[in-house]
Amino acid sequence: MFEKVNPAHPDKLADRIAGALVDLAYKNERAPRIAVEVLIGHGCCHIICETSTHLKKKDVKAAVYRIAGKLAVDYVEVPQDSLLSHNQAGKFRCGDNGIFRGVPLTPEQKRLSEIARDIYDAYPFDGKYILDKDRLIICQSNAESSELQKIFKKAEINPIGDWKGGTNVDTGAVNRKLGSDMGDSITGGGLHGKDLSKADVSVNIYAFLKAQKTNKVVELSCAIGDEYIDGKPYGEIVCIAKDFITKLGGFEKFAEWGLF
Repeated sequence: MFEKVNPAHPDKLADRIAGALVDLAYKNERAPRIAVEVLIGHGCCHIICETSTHLKKKDVKAAVYRIAGKLAVDYVEVPQDSLLSHNQAGKFRCGDNGIFRGVPLTPEQKRLSEIARDIYDAYPFDGKYILDKDRLIICQSNAESSELQKIFKKAEINPIGDWKGGTNVDTGAVNRKLGSDMGDSITGGGLHGKDLSKADVSVNIYAFLKAQKTNKVVELSCAIGDEYIDGKPYGEIVCIAKDFITKLGGFEKFAEWGLF
């Protein structure tokens, strides 16, 4: 049993905006420290950004407009905590505490991910999909159910009728769809809106990739300041995560579908 949402779902719009701001931070600095929270809906986009590098409000607004349309943008920017910055200086060390789990993807999760992408290619609007054994549920906005029914003959499509969706009828928040983004690998930490020093980003990606490679569950924990995780220097784990995100096209692209 698995649920997948597409990049136009309000929660994913929030993830994508947060990712776009992290991309902006990396354009300003080689190794920024940034954490972004986004709440979006009903004509408004509220953003709180803790960052080591200043982001111009015009660039923030441009990212919001490009991803979610011309919303009223409320942007608050504050510096990273000075004690935390000082304690992280000098060596490449883990940026937060956490537990992490990488789990091999199931055939069901892979199949639904493919279905979601195929539908989104044809209908790039708010959508959510569930696969539970042989039961496929498709909720796709701005689409005629009859047309989708021709393709997915046994699926339950828009059970209460056609709909429009989007941020005019729903709100979105960062990291609210981690089950969709991580499958069975989900633990307590969120993937989106954070720089690579954060274990929620780097160690989650590392554990997930290792689980796919070994076909075994990977379970890790770390404390802020750790220099080694899973027997590897933390800097090496960050490089693995950085390569993964770079190949996807950046943090905004990473936020579209998550880990798979």
